[in-house]
Amino acid sequence: MKTLSLWIFGLLLIDPTGVLGLHHFPENFVTAKRDHSNSVTLTCNTNFDGPFTWKLAAKTVDEAEEIEDLNSTYKQVGKNLIVSDVDSPLLGEYSCWSGEERLSSTFLLVEAEEGDDFDSLMKCWAKSYDCTFSCNWTKGKYTAVRLGLGDDCSEGRKSCHWVNSSGQHLNGGFQFELSHSISPYAEESTMLVLTAEAIMNNNILRRTKRFYLRDIIQPESPQIINCQEVEQELNVTIDPTSDWSSPHSFFSLEHEIQYKLKDDGKEIKVIGSPSALIPKKISMLRVRSRDPLVLSNWSQWTPWKNVTY
Repeated sequence: MKTLSLWIFGLLLIDPTGVLGLHHFPENFVTAKRDHSNSVTLTCNTNFDGPFTWKLAAKTVDEAEEIEDLNSTYKQVGKNLIVSDVDSPLLGEYSCWSGEERLSSTFLLVEAEEGDDFDSLMKCWAKSYDCTFSCNWTKGKYTAVRLGLGDDCSEGRKSCHWVNSSGQHLNGGFQFELSHSISPYAEESTMLVLTAEAIMNNNILRRTKRFYLRDIIQPESPQIINCQEVEQELNVTIDPTSDWSSPHSFFSLEHEIQYKLKDDGKEIKVIGSPSALIPKKISMLRVRSRDPLVLSNWSQWTPWKNVTY
């Protein structure tokens, strides 16, 4: 029978994962239910067969205080440590040791409280029907976030391919680039299943959303190619950016032109694709685009362009 010895590092001190935060998802972690009703099992992943010691490295102090009588909270069964009535002081990184040798480690996390829904946490968009789309995680209080596509991720299977952020914004958010396998030429009948996991102070949040790619289409701002005089009017020619799906005869866009009249500064909007006739006596104009078949989100407006002739 192996001897269980658990070391707790100054439980009244501030946990550094709460101050600095986990900035990546640990290789091994176990999630406890929020209601404390279930026990969790941590495993020492090692081939070592001798006696070993469990430590909770949740605190960074040099001296550890050994606590002998923990039968009501901890129970060791072989290489497993069973933790009951999980609460905040019991969260953090558990490691198993043989003398001074660290054998393995596992983080014990707890489900985050219910609160933010998916749409308040993240915005996703696709600038074309090609094989990628982007997401911005907007809540800066989380220190590590990852996303996964498909049922493997929504059901928590080990085969899930998680995507980590391409970088953290100055406001604390995260940006992601994801790939999908939906054909741009076929009628879309399968929804994307996107799962997000985020860590904050040893709490883990998990949210899943299902949506069609067409629901997040938002083209990049188009290009104003030419403004040509046609008697008392201007013929404005507009092209999509190079990021938009091709051929453009199949992936058509409609463009909205906003212009200011030179006489009174009144602003007027008209729809045209790929060109439109507008009054000649204007001072400036700008354009934006969308997919008219699915009534996608409009692109951002181009900067105002002064019109001289």
